[in-house]
Amino acid sequence: MLFSSWLTFLLFARTGTNSIKYSTNCSFTREDVLFDFTKPDAVINDWIEVSDTQRDVGKSKGVLVEQKSEQFQRAAFFSLLNPQPNGAAFAGVTYRKKTFDLSSFSGLKLSVRAQGENYNYKVILRHHHEESSLVPSYEVFFELPKNEMVQHYLPFKDFLPYSRGKALDPNTTQPLDLKDVTSIGLQIYGGVYSTIKQHGTSSLEIDSISAVTCE
Repeated sequence: MLFSSWLTFLLFARTGTNSIKYSTNCSFTREDVLFDFTKPDAVINDWIEVSDTQRDVGKSKGVLVEQKSEQFQRAAFFSLLNPQPNGAAFAGVTYRKKTFDLSSFSGLKLSVRAQGENYNYKVILRHHHEESSLVPSYEVFFELPKNEMVQHYLPFKDFLPYSRGKALDPNTTQPLDLKDVTSIGLQIYGGVYSTIKQHGTSSLEIDSISAVTCE
């Protein structure tokens, strides 16, 4: 279910000498930058790895690092997917240091560029400090264009409940409490429950992650 890729219209904006692609035709009337990795005081170490090596048979790897020179800075999420024969694999990073009230916003905006072998990612939200894989997480799947810096919009209405990769019935599952989001994660997946199958190495360069209102 690549919600943002199927339902959005692409606009282009010129910034300096680079074209930035927007994955929505609405206007961002409000924005709160949650993570700005272009600033000198950006903290990378607060993001921890959550990959399939938490399980006995896992062989994948994910890491968020600082990408920096004298005149340039952003974060980069590097991943290695080594799927099991059935396609099971995931590599990710997550942030759990702060609680966010996102209830007055309509979604998240990622300023990112994907490169490498894979371009299908997901964002995972959790609430109330519920980090166990036995309780629901709230996830949205999306595909990014190859080798292009984009502003990718992910509406909160597209985040659906999952447990260990399996979709849950949103009609019988507690909804995401946007007033108490306690975990924000990025993940790349092998595709055990999907028609999309991924493996190998990839990178996701990240300038920022924002909560936005899109109208």
